[in-house]
Amino acid sequence: MTIPAPPISAAPATLPSTPLEKRACGTCTLCCRLPDIDALDKPANAWCRHCTEGRGCQIYAERPQLCRDFLCLWRTDETLDDAFDPARSHMMIYRQGPQVTVLVDPDFPDSWRQAPYAETFKRWAHAADGGQYVIVFAGDAVFKVE
Repeated sequence: MTIPAPPISAAPATLPSTPLEKRACGTCTLCCRLPDIDALDKPANAWCRHCTEGRGCQIYAERPQLCRDFLCLWRTDETLDDAFDPARSHMMIYRQGPQVTVLVDPDFPDSWRQAPYAETFKRWAHAADGGQYVIVFAGDAVFKVE
């Protein structure tokens, strides 16, 4: 049984809307594949019917507001280096409140276990504030990083 990641919400307090100037999506389209997007009736790990892999959204000007508002953590967090670029890491990472969600490309299910990712996720899970936790969705498996 597949346990999908929670749908991406457009809660402004949890999904920053200011991208770093030096980072762009490029050919990455993982946000069109990995998350469950209710507004588009798109299940997790399936390509959005409006996406052309490696090129992007074919309804970009009319895309739902939650797609307009969403930016992965790599686009907004300057502490993440280029290894965390979703096109390179094969993962899409975002925060919703205290949860850090890691959606792993099903074609690379163990990528999150490799360096530097596993160490970073453990560090986040053990952060001094204690209010944050990391959940990894890799295919049909769900892991809480401890």
